[in-house]
Amino acid sequence: MASSIHSTFLKSQISIPIPVSAAAAVAVSLPVRCGPRDNRGPLVKGRTLSIEAIQAIQSLKRAERSDPTKLQQVLSTTLSRLLKADLVASLKELLRQDRCALALEVFAVIRSEYGADLGMYAEVAAALSRNGAAEEIDRLVCDLDGGDVLIQWDDKGLIKLIKAVISGDRRESTVRIYRMMRRNGWGSTIKADDYLVRVLSKGLRRFGEMELADEINREFQDLVGNV
Repeated sequence: MASSIHSTFLKSQISIPIPVSAAAAVAVSLPVRCGPRDNRGPLVKGRTLSIEAIQAIQSLKRAERSDPTKLQQVLSTTLSRLLKADLVASLKELLRQDRCALALEVFAVIRSEYGADLGMYAEVAAALSRNGAAEEIDRLVCDLDGGDVLIQWDDKGLIKLIKAVISGDRRESTVRIYRMMRRNGWGSTIKADDYLVRVLSKGLRRFGEMELADEINREFQDLVGNV
């Protein structure tokens, strides 16, 4: 009797392994990743949006989606409360999300209230080019031509703008920018950037503007070389 009880006690202390199916083992070993809710990329490292900017973006997107006829009303009431920093942050975020129509609305407010530099024009043009908004690129360059933006030759925004317009396959806008540069004193008498000269010359030649390209090559032949 004692022997039977002792045997039963020992069996109760033995851990019996429970087999796990191969499929379950594979499932457990696989990492779980949550994908993004849409095709938006991650926020640029270090970029933060204020609560006001986030709310403004959400309001604009809701208005565009639900009732586009009320968008202008939302624009006037929502954007008027934002500081310049929040307006610029909203613009950059909308451009990052490729919401070009809304970004152009915000850009128009920034231009009218605070003015915009070449770098900002270049960012907008790059997004428009990326999304195939050719006519909007032409309107943007036309607005730049009619505005009072000072073109400085050491401004990195200038070459970015030219590259964006050429990438968008906009011949007339490329020529317009070249004419603007000439009116603002661009020529061999100033210290020209060789990369800018090469990009502009190749772009004009690509669009069939041989005379303008040759004009640049003659004037900056020491920078252009064999283009």
